[in-house]
Amino acid sequence: MENMMEGIALAKALAIGIGAIGPGIGVGFIGAKALEAIGRNPEASGKILATMILAIAFAEAIAIYALVIAFSIH
Repeated sequence: MENMMEGIALAKALAIGIGAIGPGIGVGFIGAKALEAIGRNPEASGKILATMILAIAFAEAIAIYALVIAFSIH
């Protein structure tokens, strides 16, 4: 029984750990490209910022899905 609980804990850790890698990279990429775009065209910073925040929210939703999967493992 103890080995099973350790396996479940490992599965949960891997689910959230691996599931957070992609969104973490994505958010960094989104932020970098948004700052690059604002640097090229500062007048469009309002539109770029709004689009960036929306894209980050979608990327973070994937991490939340991984968290839900991790909690559902039992």
